[in-house]
Amino acid sequence: MNRLQGKTVLITGATSGIGKDCAFEFAASGSNLILTGRREEKLKQIKLNLESKFNLNVEIACFDIQDYEQIQSFVSHLTTEVDILVNNAGLSRGLDPIFEADQNDWNEMIDTNIKGLVGMTRLIAEKMKAQNSGHIINVGSIAGHESYAGGVVYAATKHAVKAITEATKKDLHGTNVRVSMVSPGLVETEFSIVRFHGDENRAKSVYDGFDPLVGQDIAEIIVFIANRPAHVNIMDVIVLPTAQSSATMVHRNEKN
Repeated sequence: MNRLQGKTVLITGATSGIGKDCAFEFAASGSNLILTGRREEKLKQIKLNLESKFNLNVEIACFDIQDYEQIQSFVSHLTTEVDILVNNAGLSRGLDPIFEADQNDWNEMIDTNIKGLVGMTRLIAEKMKAQNSGHIINVGSIAGHESYAGGVVYAATKHAVKAITEATKKDLHGTNVRVSMVSPGLVETEFSIVRFHGDENRAKSVYDGFDPLVGQDIAEIIVFIANRPAHVNIMDVIVLPTAQSSATMVHRNEKN
């Protein structure tokens, strides 16, 4: 049963990867979309592609989710109620031990993965509580359940997402607003290119020798969560590629 027809879905970080694939999956379910990101040309192209393929409304907004004032301005100009918020915007920077890491990388991860997510959630959750309906879905990570060397701040931000998800559900206890999270393992998107500051060879090596997840895998799960009956709230889904058994255990085929 499709329960998403006509729903309005707000997706942050929609210019690529999981966010972009979420846009197409929700669109296929007949949802109207509000897409945000920092790359305006990519947003415009995605809007064009969606509107040419599906008969639905697509709004786009280009701003930096690290800036709370920009979030406030965006939310204040919304003209429709948001039924589903997908907090997808997030990133990792560097894979250095704590005694060598760049504090600028830390700040960017904290400002995006925690402050950006909390800022958007704070303003949208207020509206959902007032309308007594809605669904907040946060994109977490296996790193939010299991830390690893070199990922001290990234893992901390994703542990924070887990805590924010659980606490938000409790804050909205007694309402009809649902709160969920998806925690992926290795997904081949722009994630590693961003982590390694554009080093494509190093990024590619992350996914060598096995079949990683792709953005559509996670998007399909997010749509599944959103499409559950109103009395069903899936709190978290940990999803890994078959070759991965923990944050650091990955079985790779030997190269010939």
